Amino acid sequence: MRSTGVVLTVLFMAASTMCVAQEASSKLEEIEWTWEVRPVHADATLPNVLLLGDSITRAYFPEVKKQLDGVANVYLMASSTSVGDPRLGAQIAEFAKSQGVQFAVVHFNNGMHGWAYSEQEYKAAFPAFVAAIRAIAPQAALIWTTTTPVKKDTEKDAPAPGPTNARVMARNAIAAELVKPEGIAIDDQHGLMLKHTDLHQDNVHFSEEGAAIEGKQAAGLIRGLLLKAQR
Repeated sequence: MRSTGVVLTVLFMAASTMCVAQEASSKLEEIEWTWEVRPVHADATLPNVLLLGDSITRAYFPEVKKQLDGVANVYLMASSTSVGDPRLGAQIAEFAKSQGVQFAVVHFNNGMHGWAYSEQEYKAAFPAFVAAIRAIAPQAALIWTTTTPVKKDTEKDAPAPGPTNARVMARNAIAAELVKPEGIAIDDQHGLMLKHTDLHQDNVHFSEEGAAIEGKQAAGLIRGLLLKAQR
């Protein structure tokens, strides 16, 4: 358990970084969305787990929920709002407030949206993203998830910026550099799905089989941290 002083420090840092982030502007995509799921009947005797990410996370959420049945209550907040967007921290805080539970583990990713933000902007804003998570779950174990590969790079002359494998890898490297010193666990979904590129169902997302593979790996890491916390 962390001391009250540490918790207050985390909250102060989150507020400070979120204020800095507010100076940035939202670079909106054509379609903006959020997708939130909570257990219909949460078991008060079980720990709570949050999956925080985008449509990739949303796709493997059912498998994680299945794998952790009877082990944890699994929540989902998926959004198109990206690192660099000043709305992100507020959305995370609003979601946590609406759920009103303490999370034992937060498994998070944010890298497949916000291509209008440069990698420099992504790097500058990533600490605020982590701080926002710390603020809603100061006692939680965190797992950062690498962004998965895309099937085909977006053309340079496309109407709007889109993903390329070079940019995915650049963002993964940036995030890894920032989370490792904090002792945050890493779920290498990128490395995992490089072995299953044949399971892409479109340029970004994977088939049900692919999502199940992702979910099993995520659930295994989450289960491990939950067991460690019980010792």
